[in-house]
Amino acid sequence: MKKKIYFASDFHLGIPDREMSLKREKLVVKWLDEIKRDAAEVYLMGDMFDFWFEYRTVVPKGYTRLLGKIAELCDSGIPVTLFTGNHDMWMFDYLENELGVRIFRKPVTREFSGKKFFLAHGDGLGPGDHGYKFIKKVFASPVCQWLFARIHPNLGIGIANYWSRRSRTANGEKETFKGEENEYLVQFVKHTLKKEYFDYFIFGHRHLPLQIQINRSWYINLGEWVNYFTYAVFDGEKLELKKYEPAAD
Repeated sequence: MKKKIYFASDFHLGIPDREMSLKREKLVVKWLDEIKRDAAEVYLMGDMFDFWFEYRTVVPKGYTRLLGKIAELCDSGIPVTLFTGNHDMWMFDYLENELGVRIFRKPVTREFSGKKFFLAHGDGLGPGDHGYKFIKKVFASPVCQWLFARIHPNLGIGIANYWSRRSRTANGEKETFKGEENEYLVQFVKHTLKKEYFDYFIFGHRHLPLQIQINRSWYINLGEWVNYFTYAVFDGEKLELKKYEPAAD
């Protein structure tokens, strides 16, 4: 059986409430269980959780089904790579040590079957959005992380979960396409291609499934699993963006 490479992003587990999050988590686990039969690698491209912070001896409750399935894939020899997103940038070494995943905090490039891939969550790339870029630098600073770690987990995680439930994603709002000239990631792709060629640019973050051809390259946005349940798969020859339809039990 030909081995494939899978990409998915923005599960946002934790919102809008425990019941709906658990239902979505079970769906993600079912997807991972189905693809393990032909997966060569799995890339989870950020915002796996709507909020995540690792205290030195404490991590957020829940998600045991997903974490166990990821550990199973890694233990079976299928490499799993996680990207930190803007909602779960405070991953440190717990998931690497416990599950065996690789974690990337910045864009990476890969070559699969002679095709060049640019991979990133997508937040902070492209022109504009200066307010978010400033906030990201603050949140990524060791000082900010140290200060947050001083807050008791009951309070710190409680505050984060409160704000998560007020977000547009938590309320099921769908993003709309703004036109290529107003899409930061489209502009980033066009700018990057002036310096270096890639066959595929794969991002999450945008929450909208997109396939846009730019010259001979393709910009793929993976969408999210609150409304769309989309993912991408590369079979060694072509890359497809698909919607997950669970197999009948």
